[in-house]
Amino acid sequence: MHGFETRAIHAGQDPDPRTGAVITPIYATSTYAQDGVGGLREGYEYSRTANPTRTALEECIAALEGGVRGLAFASGMAAEDTLLRTVLKPGDHVVIPDDAYGGTFRLVSKVAERWGVSWTAAPVTDVAAVRAAVRPETKLIWVETPTNPLLSVADITALAAVARDAGVLLVVDNTFATPYLQQPLALGADIVVHSTTKYCGGHSDVVGGVLVVSDTALGDELAYHQNAMGAVAGPFDAWLVLRGLKTLAVRMDRHCDNAERVVQLLERHPRVSQVLYPGLPGHPGHDVAVKQMSRFGGMVSFRMADGEQAAVDVCNSTRLFTLGESLGGIESLVEHPGRMTHASAAGSALEVPGDLVRLSVGIETVEDLLADLGQALG
Repeated sequence: MHGFETRAIHAGQDPDPRTGAVITPIYATSTYAQDGVGGLREGYEYSRTANPTRTALEECIAALEGGVRGLAFASGMAAEDTLLRTVLKPGDHVVIPDDAYGGTFRLVSKVAERWGVSWTAAPVTDVAAVRAAVRPETKLIWVETPTNPLLSVADITALAAVARDAGVLLVVDNTFATPYLQQPLALGADIVVHSTTKYCGGHSDVVGGVLVVSDTALGDELAYHQNAMGAVAGPFDAWLVLRGLKTLAVRMDRHCDNAERVVQLLERHPRVSQVLYPGLPGHPGHDVAVKQMSRFGGMVSFRMADGEQAAVDVCNSTRLFTLGESLGGIESLVEHPGRMTHASAAGSALEVPGDLVRLSVGIETVEDLLADLGQALG
């Protein structure tokens, strides 16, 4: 097998056979001429079902995650919704992280629950607690690692064993780590989900999502529902994500480099009460992260000693870190999770601390990022 960077540039992306174009074309078409009734060229008939640009992305992401099939969607939430409605039915149960991404929590608690699906939140860092949350009607264990925004770390191998023993599927949201830093399927997961809006796209110019699976039959079932439900990635969006994957490795190296320097600054600052980053030896999940990640990513969260208003003030005071939702782009972002991305979890078991600030550390000159944080912290 070729190395990661080689697969990112070449998997699913042979030169165009007609023109020799080395970059996959954007097939901006809704339908395809047939050579007689049912005579499909390369299997393409309608672009909701399949499109060559989307196929290239799906083959590339599958190769990067070590899966047998990838499926690209219009957003990360579209990927999650299709997955839930494919593998669950009314009466089923799912275990989710007790600090899940707010959009995932909203989808499960406000949408799937109305459809008759029940759920339990459990700390993904506690294998015994996840095992205890599994019921006879459980069909899915849903894990983020690192989690959003508290950067907790789940032991994928241990949770895969829990899932196998219970006869359920293990889903890992790999958005924060990316396939460059972590490959859940190799550790026993059944399904990987990404918001490709984030690091896979990497330039804050596209919205998308993917699923990657290790089982062909499950891949076929998901593909059936992808086509039936229709929330597919358009050809231009697929092309943008495919372009982003080509530089994922070099970008992630810089994200990690910069994040490590930011963590050093935050750890020394008297107004910061706690720094949450898996790369810190004192992080509760550090040993597991060392085992299953090659590096620790570009996301950093920290808590302010002076409380919620201090956290809000820091978010409002940065000049280079842009105040905004999302993450994983080349530019650095700052946000207050409790009032922004995770506002939907307010008042629930998944409510995040009010004194928490989340950083998506970009790839700018790191000295400039450190200076900006320094002045914002005061």
